[in-house]
Amino acid sequence: MNQLVTNGNMAFTDEMQKHSADAAKLLKNISNEQRLMILCILLEKELSVGELNEMLPQLSQSALSQHLALLRKSDLVTTRRHSQTIYYSLASTEVARIIHLLHEIYCQETC
Repeated sequence: MNQLVTNGNMAFTDEMQKHSADAAKLLKNISNEQRLMILCILLEKELSVGELNEMLPQLSQSALSQHLALLRKSDLVTTRRHSQTIYYSLASTEVARIIHLLHEIYCQETC
């Protein structure tokens, strides 16, 4: 079996090879700064588009909707309709784990 050793941990490249396309797709979908922030916010709780827009004033509602559509198409967020309001929440445990890891790497000492 082909193995790669990094930082004392064993990562099996054969196993990763099986999932590399899925991993690359996931990373591509969260690689945008605005989408990453949307996911960070949704990690805390379910929110409507209007509530998200208030928390991300640098984004127009149109741009926010485009990002949400991509995240929804990628199965990273899910929606729930209540009357005329659509609520968004995280749909992927993988994304939650990645966001927690990014927070640990970049924010643990400064946040």
